[in-house]
Amino acid sequence: MPVSLIYLGIDPGLVATGWGVIGISGSTLRHIANGTITSNARLSLAERLVQIEAGLMRVIEDHAPDAAAVEQAFVARDAAAALKLGQARAIALLVSARAGLAVAEYAPNHVKKSVVGAGHADKGQIRLMVEMLLPGAKPGSEHAADALALAICHAHSGAANERIAAALLRAGAAR
Repeated sequence: MPVSLIYLGIDPGLVATGWGVIGISGSTLRHIANGTITSNARLSLAERLVQIEAGLMRVIEDHAPDAAAVEQAFVARDAAAALKLGQARAIALLVSARAGLAVAEYAPNHVKKSVVGAGHADKGQIRLMVEMLLPGAKPGSEHAADALALAICHAHSGAANERIAAALLRAGAAR
């Protein structure tokens, strides 16, 4: 019987951080949960980062994922926006690593190609494929859909290394 794993995808952002949790058993994917963590724009940057941290910690406590996948930064409107996105990414990486999760990072085009089949897919195409690959999934925001796409991407690509390592470990233990 295949090992069942739980993956957390995180689409970091200062205004809205999307998260999605999926299960994988063999080649079967299943939706577990998704959502969006929003920060209060009236608070200081530090307080907003604490809101994102607390939200991600709750998600990890509630769903106990085995690994996390975080979107890499690509382009921002300006240097200040890029810096704020980088700080939100740092929170996602830090919270995941502190929880003891293996953390993978994927470029947006890699995620799109893995889930949709085209590296320049639009948000609507991503949402549609996420809902097709995860029956019953209804992402409440484009950020949650992107986060689920990250988890799916990890299940399809990066997670292969984890499965190979686990199989080799089992094979070694069987000798």
